[in-house]
Amino acid sequence: MDFKEIKELIRVFDKSELNKLKVKEGEFEISMQRGFEGGTVVAAPVSYSAPAQVAAAPIAAPISSEAAPAILGETINSPMVGTFYSSPSPEAQSFVKEGDTVKKGQTLCILEAMKIMNEVEAEFDCKITKVLVENGSPVEYDMPIFQVEKL
Repeated sequence: MDFKEIKELIRVFDKSELNKLKVKEGEFEISMQRGFEGGTVVAAPVSYSAPAQVAAAPIAAPISSEAAPAILGETINSPMVGTFYSSPSPEAQSFVKEGDTVKKGQTLCILEAMKIMNEVEAEFDCKITKVLVENGSPVEYDMPIFQVEKL
C-alpha cells in the first residue's frame, strides 16, 4: 500500500460512520479507531514484519470552538495529516507570509507525514491574508492552514 492509498483510506474512514478499521495487505498492517473526543480519527502504529518499523504521524486534538480563530473568506486546507513547516529549513525564510501574493503552483508550506516532506502548492492565484497554523504544529486532514483572497 503506497502513501496515496493510505491518505485516501484515512480520508474515507474519516468521512464514514465506521468506528474501527483494520487493513492488512501482505506484511503491511494499519488500524484506525475513532477517538472519544469529537470523533477524531486515531491511527495506530503501522508495523511490518520486516526489520524497519514505521509509526503513523500523530493526529492533533480537535480545537475547541472557543479557541478557533475566526476564518473569513476562502481557505487553503491541509491535504493530509502531518506536521506543518512554514520554511524548507529552520534557518530559512518562510515560503509565504501574511500579505504575500502567490501564483498557482507556488510552494506555500511543507507538511511532514511519516518522515516524508510534502510540498503544498497554491492551486490558484491568491493573496495570503492570514497564516492559521504555527510552524511545527500538527495539522489534520482538511484543516484550514491559510486564509486567502482569490485574485
